Amino acid sequence: MKARLSMPKRPADERVRDFREVALGFDEKMAVEEASRCIRCPSMPCVKGCPIGVDILRFLKLVSERRFEEAYKVMMKSCPVPAITGRVCPQERQCEGACTLNKLGQPVAIGAIERFIGDWAYENGISRPGVNRVVSGKRVAVVGSGPAGIIVACDLARLGYEVTIFEALHKPGGVMVYGIPEFRLPKAIVEEELRYLEELEVEIRLGFVIGRTLTVRELLESYHAVFMGCGAGHPRLLGVPGENLRYIYTANEFLTRINLMRAYMFPEYDTPVRVGKRVAVIGAGNTAMDSARTALRMGASEVYVLYRRTQAEMPARHEEVLNAEEEGVKFVFLVQPIGFNGNGKVESVKLAKMRLGEPDESGRPRPVPTGEIIEFPVDTVINAIGFHPNPLVPKSMPELKVDRKGRIVVDDSGRTSVKRVYAGGDIVIGEGTIIEAMGWGRRAALAIHSDIVRN
Repeated sequence: MKARLSMPKRPADERVRDFREVALGFDEKMAVEEASRCIRCPSMPCVKGCPIGVDILRFLKLVSERRFEEAYKVMMKSCPVPAITGRVCPQERQCEGACTLNKLGQPVAIGAIERFIGDWAYENGISRPGVNRVVSGKRVAVVGSGPAGIIVACDLARLGYEVTIFEALHKPGGVMVYGIPEFRLPKAIVEEELRYLEELEVEIRLGFVIGRTLTVRELLESYHAVFMGCGAGHPRLLGVPGENLRYIYTANEFLTRINLMRAYMFPEYDTPVRVGKRVAVIGAGNTAMDSARTALRMGASEVYVLYRRTQAEMPARHEEVLNAEEEGVKFVFLVQPIGFNGNGKVESVKLAKMRLGEPDESGRPRPVPTGEIIEFPVDTVINAIGFHPNPLVPKSMPELKVDRKGRIVVDDSGRTSVKRVYAGGDIVIGEGTIIEAMGWGRRAALAIHSDIVRN
């Protein structure tokens, strides 16, 4: 059996000095060779592992036969943004994780091939699917232009609905533009993929904060359905002494300044983001890896990831952890921040040493304090322990049912407790992946179409 091909990437000592993309992608020869590794399982476990049901088997077969345009059209039936998902989906936990070749060696590099076909289509000017006028005269409002909202807008626009996206920020794309760094997902790629919305005549209204600029009730007066895909962009705080000292950022604030305010283009854009020489990043997910790697590129000499468990429990993708290690990020395990010290600005973080105990509700070993406390000198801290759903929309609509964590409660199809209001993505599941959010968006789009047609 042929070995899996690895994605080429730029050398660590070169890439850490700029924000250009790290992974270089497959060329045609590599894509064809890797797609040819697929053994065409009749049970199609990879398709079952994909939250949006891409016909991966057919897609890989077409790529292996160099029928790239046909492969792109197969992909676009289910995934309207393959150049994005091919870059940032956690394929190792989904389609590739389900691949039969996992039992025999290494799975097919489905994500790398998906990225290749998305880039190839753009470079060769391949047209995207147009509108099929199944319905007309029906209007749907989509709140949020992140992954869930994009899927809902694309699916319904292709059926002929008039779709308007309401986005609070000045750029569409949600977490894909404000949360993921340029070196992992270039803004030009996101802009090109989102141009498809324009082709489908989706209207995007920027700077609209639903719950403040307009309410959901007001939207329901003008639209037949409203989809809530406003994500989970409200940062969790540690709630420890000294957290308000200067130069302690939330990852949301830090990455948004870098990404949306273009601090990565200094000195062309002189965005005020102060990064010291010794940086601590708290947390161990993908956002923590993004923050740590960004801090290095912004001039930090030393960057440490502080995590209360061990490397085995880290939720970040293995690929992103490896990239961070190659670039010089250091990891300190089994420590829990319990306070910050400094005179106006942070000078150290107080860490409680931990050990692993019995599993908690997540199934991972629970960190238990050992009683030992240490001081860890730093001059910048980035809190990347996670996010909550923004409470603004639920608060503006009390009849909208939410759970104790502030997530909108929905049925399996994304229907909320309010008629004609649907929701999906992180506002429903909490922090998830881009492809999980897209899966929720697809379910909601099907429910919206079914309910409107039936009524």
